[in-house]
Amino acid sequence: MKIKSAVSKIEKNGVLLVFPINNKSQPHSLWSEFFPRKKMNWEWDESGDNRVFDMWSLMKRLSESGEVVYSKWYQGRATFFSKKLFTALIRLSFDGFLNSGLHSRPAREILEVLEQDSPLSTKKLKLICELQGKDNAKIYDKAVKELFTRFLVVGYGEVDDGAFPSLALAATKTIFEELYVNAESMSLKDAESIVDHYMPEAGLFRKYFEKYRQRTPKENEVE
Repeated sequence: MKIKSAVSKIEKNGVLLVFPINNKSQPHSLWSEFFPRKKMNWEWDESGDNRVFDMWSLMKRLSESGEVVYSKWYQGRATFFSKKLFTALIRLSFDGFLNSGLHSRPAREILEVLEQDSPLSTKKLKLICELQGKDNAKIYDKAVKELFTRFLVVGYGEVDDGAFPSLALAATKTIFEELYVNAESMSLKDAESIVDHYMPEAGLFRKYFEKYRQRTPKENEVE
């Protein structure tokens, strides 16, 4: 699995999960693009499918390639966007929840830190924002979900800062500044057209986006 091929598949589809959900065909995934009609065996031992390990490695390399956008977006799952679609989603968000301010104080603090220094490991980010420990785990997870849902942060590689590598987070505006610039100059009509093309209204990706698009920050934060 080559990065160039993966980027091409993501750009063709606009948005793809990395791994399928319970081996279902929808929402569409990068796994299904590379291995159509092949069920994924999610085992992390000697009996596991090497293709799963290879896909995980590809996910990391893609996330920090700068060619596509990586997010824990759809139901909090690993999701890749083409730059074209992500820019259009940002543009649509300017007229909805993104423009109304973050409700969660931890989300505001995390974003402020990342806008000053990106990417950061989960461990370091929690330390700076004083959100370490089990007692703060839910607070941190809710804040990060709010940021991912509203396209304000992205995943950007992994960092070895514990027993397992953790996802490094970055402020979208810092890592992909050109996407914000392009979104600001994009017409609403063009943005709607792009989203309609890559995320048809009947599709699960579109339904998930619309679920949060018109909500207030308070409604999004409490879920």
